[in-house]
Amino acid sequence: MFKQKNADFAPINNACLLILAGTALTWILTYAKTILMPFVIALFLAMVLNTIAQQMKQRWKVPYPLGVGIGIFLFLGIAALSVSFVSGSISSFIDGMTLYTNKLNATLTWALELGQKVGLKVNDEFISESLNHLPVFNMVRSMGGWVVSFISNITLVSLFLVFLFMGRNAPEDRSSFFTGIERQISYYLIIKILVSLLAAGVTWIVLKITGTEMAGMFAVLTFVLNFIPNIGPFIATLLPMPVLFLQYGLDWHIIAAIILLTGTHFVIGNVLETKWLGQGMDLNPVVVIASLIFWTLVWGIMGALLAVPLTSIIKMILQRNEPTRPFAELLAGRWSFK
Repeated sequence: MFKQKNADFAPINNACLLILAGTALTWILTYAKTILMPFVIALFLAMVLNTIAQQMKQRWKVPYPLGVGIGIFLFLGIAALSVSFVSGSISSFIDGMTLYTNKLNATLTWALELGQKVGLKVNDEFISESLNHLPVFNMVRSMGGWVVSFISNITLVSLFLVFLFMGRNAPEDRSSFFTGIERQISYYLIIKILVSLLAAGVTWIVLKITGTEMAGMFAVLTFVLNFIPNIGPFIATLLPMPVLFLQYGLDWHIIAAIILLTGTHFVIGNVLETKWLGQGMDLNPVVVIASLIFWTLVWGIMGALLAVPLTSIIKMILQRNEPTRPFAELLAGRWSFK
C-alpha cells in the first residue's frame, strides 16, 4: 500500500526536486556568468570546430590538428572583421553627426508646418526636445564600449578553446551520449552560422544599395541577432531605419530597405533554414519562447543567443534518465506524464 502511494507521488517528488535543482542552478549561472558565458561559447565553438575538422579529415584527408587550426583561424578572422566593420561604422557616423542633426531638425520643421496647415495643435518645444535627444546617438556611442568588451571576451573564449582541445579525448574514448549531443548541437550551430552569414551579406548589399551609413555594423548585428529565434530578425530589420530617417527623412530609401530586408529574413528564416534544419532541436515553439525569456533574464543578450542550444542540451540530459524523461517530452511538446 505504502509502495503504491510512493509510486503515485513519484512524479510530484521529481518535479519538486527539479524545481529546487533548477533554482540553485539559476543562481549559480547568474552569479558566475562573467566566467561561464565565455566558457559556454568556447564549448559550443569547440563542438563546431571539431565537427568541421572531422569532416575535412574524412573528405579531403586534412590532418585533424590542421583542420582545427584552420577553424580557429577563420573564427578569429570573422571576429577581427566584425570589429573592423563596427569601428569603421561608428567613426563614419560620428563624423556625420552634425549633418544628421541638421537633417533631423529640417524634417521636424517640415512636419510641424504640415501639422499646422491641417489644423493640428502640437507642442513644438516638446517634440523638438524629444527628437534632439533620440537614443540612436547614445546607442552608437555605446557601441565603442561594446567593441572593447567584445575583444576582451574573444581573448577569454580563445583561451578556453585552447584548453578544451588540449583536454579533448580521442573520438573512440568518448561516450556515445556526449557524442550525440555534440553532433546535434554542432549541426544546428553550423546551419545557423551559414544562414546568419547569408542574412548578414544580403543585408549589407541592401543597405549599400540604399546608401545607408554603418551598413557594415548593421550586417554584423544582423548576423548576431539571427541567432535569436523569431524576435532577432525582426529587430535586425528595424535597426537601420532610424539611421535612414536621419539621412534621408521619410522617402523611398526607408520603404525599399523595409521591403527588401523583410523579404530577405522571410526567405532565409522560413524557407532555407526550415529546409536545412528540418525539425531543428525538437523543442516546442512555446518552450523556445519561454527559454528565450529565461536565458535573457539570466545572461542578457548572450543568453538570448544561446537559448535554443542550451535548452536542447537540458532536454537531452533529461531524456537520458527515466525519472526525468517526462520533462524532456514536455520540452518537446509531447505533454504526457505517466
